[in-house]
Amino acid sequence: MSNNNSEYTDEPFVSVVTPFYNAEQYLSECIESVLNQNYNNFEYVLVDNCSSDGSLEIARNFESMDPRIRIVKNEIFLQQVQNYNHALKQISEQSRYCKIVQADDWIFPDCIREMVSVAESDPAVGIVGAYRLDDCRVNCDGLPYPETIFSGRDICRKSLLEDFFVFGSATSILLRSDIVRSRSPFYKENCPHEDTESCYEILYDNNFGFVHKVLTFTRRENESLTSRIRKFDPFYLVDKLITVVKFGKLYLDGPEYIKCLENVEYRYYQFLGTYFMTSSWRDYYDYHSNNLKSIDYKINLFKLMKYRIIYLLKNMFNVRLLILKLK
Repeated sequence: MSNNNSEYTDEPFVSVVTPFYNAEQYLSECIESVLNQNYNNFEYVLVDNCSSDGSLEIARNFESMDPRIRIVKNEIFLQQVQNYNHALKQISEQSRYCKIVQADDWIFPDCIREMVSVAESDPAVGIVGAYRLDDCRVNCDGLPYPETIFSGRDICRKSLLEDFFVFGSATSILLRSDIVRSRSPFYKENCPHEDTESCYEILYDNNFGFVHKVLTFTRRENESLTSRIRKFDPFYLVDKLITVVKFGKLYLDGPEYIKCLENVEYRYYQFLGTYFMTSSWRDYYDYHSNNLKSIDYKINLFKLMKYRIIYLLKNMFNVRLLILKLK
C-alpha cells in the first residue's frame, strides 16, 4: 500500500513508523512531532500492539485529521523486537527511506528533511545519523565537522576501538528502505542489543551519513526497566564486550582485535570485580551471564577475584591517606 503524495514528487518518499503499546502518556507528542515536519512526502504507519489504554484512540483521532497516517492493529500481542520487525514490514514498497520514531520519543521539525538530504547526496549511504538530545544532554558526537559522508567500515572500526558511539537508538537514525526490505527479520530476536548490531551488519557494505544538528529526542524518564538494567552496567561495558566479540574480527585485523578485546576485558573486569563477593553479587552475575550467553562467553572468576582484591587494597590505601590527613 502506498500513500505517495504526488504533490511532492521532488521529495523522495519516506515511510515513518511508530510501533506502540500502552503509550498514551507520550504518543500525542510523538505523532505531532512527525506531522510537524518541514517535509511532506511521507506516510506515517502507526502499529498498535494490542494496547489496553487510550493509545489506539489517540492514533485514530490523528488518522481522521491527516491522510498520511495509516494504522495497523496487531491481532496478537508481540514482544517488543518482534513488534518492531512486524512494523517494518508495513512500509510502502515505494518508499526510498524509512524512519522509526519510538512512541515515547519525538523528532525535531527538520529531522526528515535534513537526514534525507544527506542520504540523497550519496547513493551508497545506508544509515544516516545526527546529534541526539538524550533526555537533557546531547550525544552521538565525535565526527569531524563539516563532513557528512563516512565509510561504514571506518565508523564501525572507530566504534570498536574508541569510546565512540553515533548510532543512538532506533529513533536516532534514518534507514534506506531497500535495506529494510532485504533483511527479514530486520532485527535479530532474542538479542540484547539488536538495534546496535543491525548497524554493524548494514555498515559493512554501506556508508554512514551524518547531520551535524540535533534532530531527535530520546526520553529516559519512561525507561523504568532500562534504568533498572543500567544499574548493573552503567558504563555499557557488557554491551561493548559483546560488540567487540561479535564484530571485532569482521572489522579489525588480528593484532588490533586482540588488543581491543584485552582493553575491553580489562575495563569490564575492573568494574565487575568491585561487586564480586558482595551482597548484590548474585544480581550482577545473573544479569551479566545472561547477556554474555549471546556470545558464549563465560565470566572468568580468577579475573574477578584479582580485581576485587585490587579494589579492596585501593580502598584501604585511600582510608589510610584520609586518616593521615586528619591527624
